[in-house]
Amino acid sequence: MDAEGQKNHLKAYGITYWVLSKQQNVKWLLNYRGGSFLVPLIDSIEKECLIRGVSYEILSNEKVEAILRNIESPSQNMDAVVLEKAPKIAVYSPNGNQPWDDAVTMVLTYAEIPYETIYDTEVLADALLLYDWLHLHHEDFTGQYGKFYRAYRNAAWYIEHQQASEALAISLGYSKVSDQKLAVAKKIREYVLGGGFMFAMCSATDSFDIALSAQQVDICEPMFDGDGTTPNYQNQLDYSKTFAFTDFIIERDPKVYEFSNIDMTQVRKIPKELDYFTLMEYSAKWDPIPTMLNQNHTALIKGFMGQTTSYSRELVKSNVLVMGENKSNGEARYIHGIKGQGFFTFYGGHDPEDYTHRVGDPKTELDLHPTSPGYRLILNNVLFPAARKKKQKT
Repeated sequence: MDAEGQKNHLKAYGITYWVLSKQQNVKWLLNYRGGSFLVPLIDSIEKECLIRGVSYEILSNEKVEAILRNIESPSQNMDAVVLEKAPKIAVYSPNGNQPWDDAVTMVLTYAEIPYETIYDTEVLADALLLYDWLHLHHEDFTGQYGKFYRAYRNAAWYIEHQQASEALAISLGYSKVSDQKLAVAKKIREYVLGGGFMFAMCSATDSFDIALSAQQVDICEPMFDGDGTTPNYQNQLDYSKTFAFTDFIIERDPKVYEFSNIDMTQVRKIPKELDYFTLMEYSAKWDPIPTMLNQNHTALIKGFMGQTTSYSRELVKSNVLVMGENKSNGEARYIHGIKGQGFFTFYGGHDPEDYTHRVGDPKTELDLHPTSPGYRLILNNVLFPAARKKKQKT
């Protein structure tokens, strides 16, 4: 899985998932040649690699033993983690086509990793208990329809989305979309506390935390929910309810395409050609979780924009790991934390291979980006629940 040896990093994750689905264990060799996978020498696996265009090497037992001995050496920042179960994956996404695409569903499809789509009805019916891994589509959990009001309030898709959301809320027993979305966010919070793994990108990250912080107040202007906001709601936010962020200030103007000052999209001044972030290095033997999540063939990742592009470093809670950052700009791009018995990862930006993806833009063709380091970070998270590990508490 290094830069020189692997011609399709993304599909290699699909091969690994496929091997796990056949009840075969895999060893993830952390920090060994870009985080390689050691799989059994079985004809069907070799054939599958050939079909999918995934590079591989056949090793003798002696060579395998030598590699593992080297990895076990205290002098090497490496480790071998056993993957033993193909995690059951859910993607939280509305039915029907949206005017934008989702990087996670694209890369899961490209890597041939199966997933199921669920939405509010299923979440509120406790269907999350059936899954090991949950991805949040680019959702707005605050009930403000993505803050698209200024630019798209007269667009057919926006009107249809608002009408469908209101109808769904009423059918589920809620008078307002914001109340229904809060109920969904709380169910997802319970899922993580109980041991689930949640992965979110772009606006699903900060809007999730904002919704949890505003459980006792109304932050939606009348064009979103038909009534006014709670007076002085900013001072009534409860940051103890959030996963990753604290002390943020909500953007009150409904015509501003921004939720709060968590996101740095509108204040960052980085030219595209200089927009990169760096992955942190961890001890593979002592910090296997962030090491797994940061496996890559490069530590320097191209930046990419989104409604929520990056997070203000000073608003990230002290107990949350910043695994990827642009230190000179004070922004976190890729963060991870433990909540109860479960885990969450937030990844800023919309599409790692489309710098300024906008509403209505065509989807990214991953056949053109089979070695994408930015997409590898997503797939690291997909495989993480497969790892043999002890449960942790916070």
